[in-house]
Amino acid sequence: MEDAAATFDAHRSDLLRVAYRMLGSMADAEDVVQEAFIRWAGTDREAVQVPAAFLRRVVTRLCLDHLKSAHVRREAYSGPWLPEPVVETEPVEDVTLPLMLALERLSPLERAAFLLHDVFGESFEEIAASIGRDAAACRQLASRARANVRAERPRYAIDQAHGMEIAAAFFQASRGDGIAHLGALLAQDVRFHADGGGKRPAVARILTGASEVVRAHVAIARLGSGPSELMRYAFVNGLPGFVTREPDGVLQTTALLIEDGLIRAIYVMRNPDKLRHLEGLTH
Repeated sequence: MEDAAATFDAHRSDLLRVAYRMLGSMADAEDVVQEAFIRWAGTDREAVQVPAAFLRRVVTRLCLDHLKSAHVRREAYSGPWLPEPVVETEPVEDVTLPLMLALERLSPLERAAFLLHDVFGESFEEIAASIGRDAAACRQLASRARANVRAERPRYAIDQAHGMEIAAAFFQASRGDGIAHLGALLAQDVRFHADGGGKRPAVARILTGASEVVRAHVAIARLGSGPSELMRYAFVNGLPGFVTREPDGVLQTTALLIEDGLIRAIYVMRNPDKLRHLEGLTH
């Protein structure tokens, strides 16, 4: 068992990346990876020639099973849905937050084929062994997925320092007396997503347009019960943003999609169930 654990731990972080990008939930990804370890421990490991490929196949199949039930739960979700935030000091650009939302529109098999090939670099023959389709079918699945998510690929990488400057300006302008300057930071077609999951107050639909987003922030500021505490600026799912502790004591993340120097989309996570894993990581 010590050998099994040592081999598995060497691949755990990569398996977690696969599972998180498949599921959009860090908690679910950790559950899947733990189940994969249980299966690995019960496998005839001497017969496994490439443990990394074997374990990725196990995780992929577990994710596909999970997505079948997750689809039913997602249909009953209260308000806009966002993936659990991953907060990092450096941006991870392989699957940004807009792309993860685009993946939600794909079938589970399309999502698996796209991620395994375009993000993790597996061959279609390897993918075929993971999802139970032949290589030609996997190629078609990935091609359809690629066409559907192409628009969500970043057109160019934003300079990290400039992105954080805009995030800081947005934090100041969206709170208190600075709100009069908020509109200057926004693209005219900006979209505002807020995920409260029915657990905390949040905008019940996606807002579109700079004027509507500004009005919403003015209303939020008037109703606020106190100032937000800035915990840190960071990259949230690959996008510039920040983590705050709100007046009710619960964490909140804000991620900003920035193009041509303006904020094109705002993603706010308020669902406490999706923020627990960030406690202790905010400083």
